[in-house]
Amino acid sequence: MTWSTYGSYLILVVLVVLAPGPDTVVTLKNSFAGGFRGGLVASAGIAAGNLVQGTAVAFGLGALIVRSQPVFQTLRWIGVIYLCYLGVQALRSARRGEYAALDGSGARSGVLRRFREGFLSNVTNPKVLALYLSVLPQFIDPAHHSAGDTLLLAYTFAVLGAVWLLLLVAFVHTVRVWFQRRSVRRGLDVATGTTLIGFGAALAIND
Repeated sequence: MTWSTYGSYLILVVLVVLAPGPDTVVTLKNSFAGGFRGGLVASAGIAAGNLVQGTAVAFGLGALIVRSQPVFQTLRWIGVIYLCYLGVQALRSARRGEYAALDGSGARSGVLRRFREGFLSNVTNPKVLALYLSVLPQFIDPAHHSAGDTLLLAYTFAVLGAVWLLLLVAFVHTVRVWFQRRSVRRGLDVATGTTLIGFGAALAIND
């Protein structure tokens, strides 16, 4: 792989990473509820999910999953259900309106749960596998293809995605005083909950 090819790939990845998606919304949801630590842990879970999916693609498992309709559809519907579940959780939180301060119990509790939310929301989204399988071959020479090249491209995507999510977490932390207002938190929970359910619906509709 040449540096010019890798540079072109980096440009494409940055554009993809900046596009809002479930990873962004899940990170924001956990940042609002758990402060800097909550967002950091959720983004770590998402990064782990990206690494798992990238590794699966590099060693051929991703292609097998996408080609096997029963497996792909099962994974897709698990992703649909989980995104909708997270969305309903956010809406229920907005309805209750009981918010712990970001520097209090809400920021210190549920580390494993927040990591799990990030990891599962990513790893159960087969669109990530499909993205890897459609994009990565365009930047790999079939005559000199190796698992190492695929891993480099996939892990680059995971790293840049993690950097972007960390920037979002840092931004939320910077303006955390504003986010602690009950009316603002309720509005944000409604927005993130509705968006997550929308992503779930889109995943259900689009085969």
